[in-house]
Order: sequence, then C-alpha cells, then structure tokens
Amino acid sequence: MKEQESAFKKKVLDQFLSGENLFGKQGALAPILKEFLEEALQAEMEDHLRDEEKGWPSGNKRNGTGSKTVKSALGEVKLDTPQDRNSSFEPKIIEKRQRILADSLEDQIIALYGMGSSMRDISSHIKEMYDTEVSTEVISDITDRVIPKVKEWQNRPLDEVYCIVWLDAMHFKVREEGKVRHKALYNILGINREGRKEIMGMYLSESEGANFWLQVLSDLHHRGVKDILIACTDNLTGFPEAIRSVFPKAEVQLCIVHQIRNSLKYVASKEQKEFARDLKRIYGADTKDQAESELLELEEKWGKKYPVVIRSWNSNWENLSTFFAYTKPIRKMIYTTNAVEGYHRQIRKVTKTKGAFPSDMALLKLVYLATRRIERKWSSPLQNWGLTVQQLAIKFEGRLNLDI
Repeated sequence: MKEQESAFKKKVLDQFLSGENLFGKQGALAPILKEFLEEALQAEMEDHLRDEEKGWPSGNKRNGTGSKTVKSALGEVKLDTPQDRNSSFEPKIIEKRQRILADSLEDQIIALYGMGSSMRDISSHIKEMYDTEVSTEVISDITDRVIPKVKEWQNRPLDEVYCIVWLDAMHFKVREEGKVRHKALYNILGINREGRKEIMGMYLSESEGANFWLQVLSDLHHRGVKDILIACTDNLTGFPEAIRSVFPKAEVQLCIVHQIRNSLKYVASKEQKEFARDLKRIYGADTKDQAESELLELEEKWGKKYPVVIRSWNSNWENLSTFFAYTKPIRKMIYTTNAVEGYHRQIRKVTKTKGAFPSDMALLKLVYLATRRIERKWSSPLQNWGLTVQQLAIKFEGRLNLDI
C-alpha cells in the first residue's frame, strides 16, 4: 500500500514539475476527478428519486448508467452517468447535453472566435494548450450560445438623447440557399450625453439604401431615442430626408470626404490635384460665408468643364455646410464619418480572413463579439467633452439638459 502511495506521489510530482496535465488522459489525478464527478452525479440521482417520491409515488428507479465524455481546461474525462427509468433526471453539476465542463474553457473558445479565429484554429489551440479534443461542431454549438445575447443587445433600450450619431454601412458576403449574396451591415455609432461612444445598433440587409435606413431609424426611436442633435452620414441619396422623417429636429452633416471622393471620380486625372486644392479652400474656410464665396469661384473656374460635379456641391450644400456653425473641435468630429469608419477598420481586422459567412447569424455573432471587445476601450468620455457638451447645450437649448 505504501509502495502504491509512494508511486502515486512520485507520478504527481514528476508530471507537475514537467508541466504535464495532471487531469489529462494519462494524468495522475484524472481518476480522482472522475471519481468525484461520478459520486456527485450519483448523489444528485438519489436526491432526484427522493424528491419524486415525496411529491407522488412515481415508481421511478435507477436504470443503469450511460457513458459521457466531457472536455475541460484540466483535460478530458470519461464518465459513467446514472440514468432513471422515466428519463426525468436533470443533473446540475454536468447538464445532460453539456460537453464542456469548465466555463473558463467556453469563455476562451468564445473569445478566440470573437477575435476572428476559425473553428479549426480554435480546435488546434485547445488541443495544444489543454491536450483536449474539441470538435468544430462542439465549438459551433458553444458560439451559438452567444445568439440570445446578440438579440438582447440588438433590442436593448437606448438613451433618450444622443449628441452626435454617425451612420454608415459595411458590406459582407453571406451564403444563402446555396448562393453567395452581398449583404449590407448597417452600424450606428453614437455619443451620449456623458461623451462616451456606443454602438447603438447593427442591422443586416440585402443592400444599402435610404428605405432600409428609415427602418433602422424607426427602430432606434422604438427603443427609446427621442432626439438626435447631429447626424453624420455618407452621401447616400435620400438619407437626410430619412433621418428628418424620424428625428425632424436633427441637423444633418454629409461627409465631406465622401463628397470629395465622388467629385474627383469625374475629374480628369491630370487636373485632380488642382481641383482638390480648390475644394480644400471651401471646406477649409473659417466661416460659411467665406466657404460660399469659394464655392462660387469653383463654379466660375470649373463649372463649364465639370457641371455635374458643381451641381452636386450646390444641391448638397445645405447638408455639407452644417459643420460651419460649430467650433473647430466639434467641426473636426462631424465633418466626416471617420469615427464610424475607424470602428469599421477594427471590425475588418477580425473579419478579413472570412471569405463568405455561412449564415447571417454567423456574421452577426462575430461582429457582436468584436464590438463588445472594442467597446471595452471606450470607457472614458471624449477628450475635452466638458467644453464640447456645454457648447451643444447652448446651441440646442431645451433639447440637451445637463446634470448641473
């Protein structure tokens, strides 16, 4: 007996010093873990049968054992699980369909998935780190547990007022009915009264358009948003009208960078640098009056050669020039959609290895997990927000109430 005990201790010490998994298939402590879990299951079965007899004599009895293998950060454990005749036994320590024993291992799998790792890469990582085989099917099942959280997050209540909101879409490929389709993922980034960034929502559609944006805005309103002070968007036709139909008091700022890019598409390549310099005099002006004078000069110089471009600036001018009403720090924030595009760049780092997603939900799961990780970095208000929010409160008197 002493020799067996000594050999056991030596095996534990050797495996511990060598860094081997003590609870793995060949681990010295694996039999102890197996024994403990099986005894706990047997105790749960006894309590279950006793409780059933208290409620009403059911005649339920033990009905042998089944076999089950569970994975954990400590290794893989094969268990003999007790069964009852009525199949009413629902164990708590290891649930019926539970195949992963440790929450920490599930958390690692979900974290790796949220960082863009493929199912195969996650399986290889778990095998290398814990000497535990976890199939891609099991990994898929684990990541599916995020789905209720995705839906809850998409439908959560929002604040009544947002100071600045950026609206933009990303485009992905999704397999649907045997075909690869292009999908638009609509994202809304907002700044609340405390000056903190927040992804207010994400919505998936076949394509980007003002009609679907109208549905998105209506959903924001349904979830509690009563007012948006400044809405920053790209130059999608009908977008400003869609915003004002739901939030009639919102000031709309079209993205200057999008307008410039769209303009230069129709300018001869040899004249693009000169044209861009002339455009800079417009959006770089100190006042709206000065900018409008520069716009007139642009029209006199280039109007005959590029009438479509000049017409675009004139027709969009009301929504392109909104930012001139603010101080330079606020102008810098709202005259482009850079804020939401910066968020998109971080999402692309996670999704860039994906060719086409197997389903809409696979895409939403990954973007949701990446978003939650990104949002953890947004724990502090924007720089100098105290000064900015005071200016907004003065400009939008009665619509933005500060807690002073």
